[in-house]
Amino acid sequence: MKKKLSILLAAAMTVSLIGCSGGGSASEPAADSEPAAAEAEDSTPDAEEAEAPADTGSDSAAEAKDNSEYTIATVVKLTGVAWFDRMQVGVDQFAADTGVDAYQTGANTGDPAAQVQVIEDAIAAGVDAICVVPNSTESLETVLQKARDAGIVVISHEASDAKNVDYDIEAFDNSEYGAHFMEQLGEMMGGEGQYTTFVGSLTATSHNEWVDASTGLQEEKYPNMEVYSNKNETTEDSDKAYAKAKELLAANPDLIGFQGSAMTDAPGIARAIEEAGKEDSTYVIGTSLVSVSGQYLESGAIDEISFWDPALAGYAMNELALKVLKGEEVADGMSLEAEGYQNLKLVDKVFYGKAWIDVTVDNMGDYDF
Repeated sequence: MKKKLSILLAAAMTVSLIGCSGGGSASEPAADSEPAAAEAEDSTPDAEEAEAPADTGSDSAAEAKDNSEYTIATVVKLTGVAWFDRMQVGVDQFAADTGVDAYQTGANTGDPAAQVQVIEDAIAAGVDAICVVPNSTESLETVLQKARDAGIVVISHEASDAKNVDYDIEAFDNSEYGAHFMEQLGEMMGGEGQYTTFVGSLTATSHNEWVDASTGLQEEKYPNMEVYSNKNETTEDSDKAYAKAKELLAANPDLIGFQGSAMTDAPGIARAIEEAGKEDSTYVIGTSLVSVSGQYLESGAIDEISFWDPALAGYAMNELALKVLKGEEVADGMSLEAEGYQNLKLVDKVFYGKAWIDVTVDNMGDYDF
């Protein structure tokens, strides 16, 4: 099945996409994870505080239900952006492979209140499971508890601090991913100078964990570097990232480093860099996709982007939800069909894969999504 999934997803990469992601929390680094592929997420709740996965009663139902009788709703941060367009490819592929009635939905805005309403609608529709990528983990806790109280399995992604979920699944360890940004930026900047950071939301868990890990490593390893205007909030909007970067460049001519978190941050920053004619004197890195940031990699306004394939994350979330629904064993070391989600590390109720990719102008041609 893995071979089939890889082939079909590769074929789907020609579809045009757009988007971003973020939102996870405390975790424990996977001891054997390697930066080149992907990591686990760093900042999971202490074992004493973590809630045990809910008893959804799915074990008995599993014996009586065929895959086609299950409905799984994947609720993303917002629709109409490349990142989540790409995630839908994985959700659709999961439905085709398994026969499960799996679909993706979301609001057309990044407002957490709008995402709450989408989840309320899924609960009212009587779905069996909800897979969710939260805009704000905290804002969703009440509605996710409502879902679990209704016997709905809840799987989150980019939300390692979520309390009211059965499990969270992460592409990698957030602390390692964030630290790797500073390793790259620190080297590019020669270990000195001023840099700034951007987040899609001040409540997006993963974005904040990435930045915290990055600035933490900077203080430890690059004492001659200095963060200027930390965690500029862009609400996943490229135009806001552009406007903020333009403002910062005008206010501080010594600013040379930029780290983006939302998929739309780096291309927004790059527009401001190009307008200022500073492609050769600044360094821009962040999470994005080639379909969105490729032109800026080519122009030199962006130096490097990193990402994990949202299609594979969408597939993995749904596969984990189905396992829980069917009462199958889920445990440390288990493997899913999606590439990068094998030999998963389980910490409390968070699964960590090894799925990140670094892309520069030199290898961007390998990724057409």
